[in-house]
Amino acid sequence: MPGNGLWRTKSIEQSIADTDEPGTRLRRNLSAWDLTVFGVAVVIGAGIFTLTARTAGDFAGPSVSLAFVFAAIACALAALCYAEFASTVPVAGSAYTFSYATFGEFMAWIIGWDLILELAVGAAAVSKGWSAYLETVLSYIFGKGTKTTFEIGSVPVDWGALLVVLVLATLLAVGTKLSSRFSMVITGIKVAVVLFVIVLGIFYIKGSNYTPFIPDAQPAGESASTGVDQSLFSLIAGGGSSSFGVFGLLAAASLVFFAFIGFDIVATTAEETRNPQKAVPRGIFGSLAIVTVLYVAVSLVVVGMVNYKDLATSAGDGGKKTLASAFAANGVDWAANIISVGALAGLTTVVMVLMLGQIRIIFAMSRDGLMPRGLAKTGEHGTPKRATIVVGGLVAVAATFFPADKLEEMVNVGTLFAFVLVSAGVLVLRKTRPDLPRAFRVPWVPVIPILAIIACLWLMLNLTVLTWLRFLAWMVLGVVVYFAYSRRRSLLGQQNKGEVPASVSD
Repeated sequence: MPGNGLWRTKSIEQSIADTDEPGTRLRRNLSAWDLTVFGVAVVIGAGIFTLTARTAGDFAGPSVSLAFVFAAIACALAALCYAEFASTVPVAGSAYTFSYATFGEFMAWIIGWDLILELAVGAAAVSKGWSAYLETVLSYIFGKGTKTTFEIGSVPVDWGALLVVLVLATLLAVGTKLSSRFSMVITGIKVAVVLFVIVLGIFYIKGSNYTPFIPDAQPAGESASTGVDQSLFSLIAGGGSSSFGVFGLLAAASLVFFAFIGFDIVATTAEETRNPQKAVPRGIFGSLAIVTVLYVAVSLVVVGMVNYKDLATSAGDGGKKTLASAFAANGVDWAANIISVGALAGLTTVVMVLMLGQIRIIFAMSRDGLMPRGLAKTGEHGTPKRATIVVGGLVAVAATFFPADKLEEMVNVGTLFAFVLVSAGVLVLRKTRPDLPRAFRVPWVPVIPILAIIACLWLMLNLTVLTWLRFLAWMVLGVVVYFAYSRRRSLLGQQNKGEVPASVSD
């Protein structure tokens, strides 16, 4: 256990040994197919059903498909690094566990705190979207006017979001394998709907809608007068705004990156996987390949069906446009209804897998003592029930009582930061532990990890200034929590001092 204080590292051997600690042992019953399903389940959701049309209308125009390609390239580079780490250190915690072994405890805490932001905010935001689609589906059954929200005084209450969070938290507490089976059924439904969109939409494509492929840049509106609502890169480079043009395309790539978030969650389940050295890389690459093809195909169909200007947030009724909007604009309302049902199914599994990742991160941090150790205790089903209850409660409160505006970009900056550290960690671990057996090795090291770092930093630069300010505020809070609580209770720190750590059941 080399290192002291902030930079003390946890050895790979110790991390693996901890997976057999009585009281915190997870059940190993997932296969490569289960992991691929989890990856597709979480990735195909809010991004493809809601983000595609809105990004085309507000930022990229027809070139939104190119934005998906740019985001996919960055994800693929990071995925190679995740695959090497997950096959070398098959332990719950993903980027948090990897950082603990390479950069030390303080950076591990920072990335864990960052992942809490990514997954909790993401689950809450998608729960709000699920509730909105539930309202649409219920209106088909019970007529217009059916609502999934009500008010207690002046406080809005979203009972739809609360419902989905509580049901899925219960599933996750009962068992990861059961969650995988449920996810498989729902994922099959939403993939069928996505294929339906592609096949039917082809018949409504008009070639003129693809011109101009990259629309001319538009001047900044009133909301961008302060500069905080344009991308950081366009502000530094002196661009007037990040709406259309080259800056718009780059900003769109950073925004649609939200649609790919989740493939990294496959790595958090490594500890619950049979033969993780082979299954985890297959799950990561399999899910990423499937969703990339589907995303590019859907984006090409949608912008071919409708002029990108009609997909803008300010167009028509002023609401946010979705895939259903493109079909409704072509008079195919029945198809729009099917898409709404598919979106409801799609968002269900997104919420579930985001919560699964969040629970496993907190489980790993608690097992190391950086959070209350009682949260790492597993029950008779081999799942961390206490952590599940805490995460379910926090996400339920956030989704039920708080608005979800601007949350996508908050999730993006946190995820990209994690990708940067994981990619850099591959370089560090190759130098410090060349002796470790690696079932999967990143090719062309150090070129691939360096390209992954550059690509992720590039996408981060194209997020808004306001997003960066919020992210930095969250990180400052995390530093305060670490020095006030986690540093003194670190299990590794206690062992280095020769102290006896508290029982996990305490």
